[in-house]
Amino acid sequence: MSDSPAPLADPHLLFDPAPADAPRDVAVLGSTGSIGTQAVDLVLRHPDRFRVTALSAAGGRVELLAEQARQLRVRTVAVAREDVVPALREALAAQYGAGEALPEILAGPDAATEIAGRGDCHTVLNGITGSIGLAPTLAALEAGRTLALANKESLIVGGPIVKRLAKPGQIIPVDSEHAALFQALAGGTRADVRKLVVTASGGPFRGRTKADLANVTVDDALAHPTWAMGPVITINSATLVNKGLEVIEAHLLYDIPFDRIEVVVHPQSYVHSMVEFVDGSTLAQATPPDMRGPIALGIGWPERVPDAAPAFDWSKASSWEFFPLDNEAFPAVGLARHVGELAGTAPAVFNAANEECVDAFLKGALPFNGIMETVTKVVNDCIAEKRGTSESGTSLTVADVLDAETWARARARELTKTTVKKTADKTDKAAAEARA
Repeated sequence: MSDSPAPLADPHLLFDPAPADAPRDVAVLGSTGSIGTQAVDLVLRHPDRFRVTALSAAGGRVELLAEQARQLRVRTVAVAREDVVPALREALAAQYGAGEALPEILAGPDAATEIAGRGDCHTVLNGITGSIGLAPTLAALEAGRTLALANKESLIVGGPIVKRLAKPGQIIPVDSEHAALFQALAGGTRADVRKLVVTASGGPFRGRTKADLANVTVDDALAHPTWAMGPVITINSATLVNKGLEVIEAHLLYDIPFDRIEVVVHPQSYVHSMVEFVDGSTLAQATPPDMRGPIALGIGWPERVPDAAPAFDWSKASSWEFFPLDNEAFPAVGLARHVGELAGTAPAVFNAANEECVDAFLKGALPFNGIMETVTKVVNDCIAEKRGTSESGTSLTVADVLDAETWARARARELTKTTVKKTADKTDKAAAEARA
């Protein structure tokens, strides 16, 4: 790696060793989502290693949250939506039964941040989706907790802020790609590293041209071939925005320049990423597709959790393929590199615009190719207005990020309405011509 100070994530460093003779206390943020539910499963299978002190969720699945709270016997549950508190209390009462004390309930947009900043846990697992995970990330770091980070947006939108707060070894990455890099980097020194190779499944549209993607449907885009994830992450995987975000994340986590971070398409999703060393050797981390392995690494490091996830059956034949990335059909990675190099608020603009465009696509208000076309327009407007310059990178504040996101979301919605109108006009014209 470079000669700069230690990177955010370094397998050679240990921030806060947990007591060896007691379960490690963990707070799980986003417990009813994909990462959170798998984390709960892992903890329930290893009660001797982990104890969950608090859970947070958005509030859309209160019955599941109540069930998790009862199974784990947590002290605190939190929901972002205050309007679901009565339903949550009712669900908790049904789970716990008469006479049992219910856990403390926190509610509101800052509830997860409050949990992350408390001192009653060793590790905070941030499994929240979206840039709303930035505040809990910062709270966990400020409180001196070890941060198992699955919320990549924390780094994308607030990289310089996170880097100012984080202590060496305080962040353990949970994304499968970055957990893989983390493990492979343990095989050499920083000076040994030549290149990071981030693998991509290629999503449901691998091999298709840009023209082929013009009329794909929401159902098509949600049919990921190897991973079961939430809708936003699944669409990001289909556009490869997710891989672009991971390139920025790899740069920030491991202090590697963008020109030494490569993306390769690997449809089987067995090799989760690789590190190429200066002597020409490459170390790859490989497991069957299952997020419980990276989660176990995040909350259990430096120890490995036995049978956290399935292993390969080497008695069966298998083929592993690797292909170069088609940057024309999937321009997201190239655009992500560009905004990552710009730094400042440019990555926040990219991420916020994409979130708006994905939401529009899921609602049928934007075609699939329109996602990246609109995000690119927003980024170009950001550059034209000098909203994402590198000069603002070292002094970036949360207020800067929020302002940039607000602008980007508004601009993306404006452009989306224009796209919808143009599409409607074309449809009306085609219908009129057909009638004539």
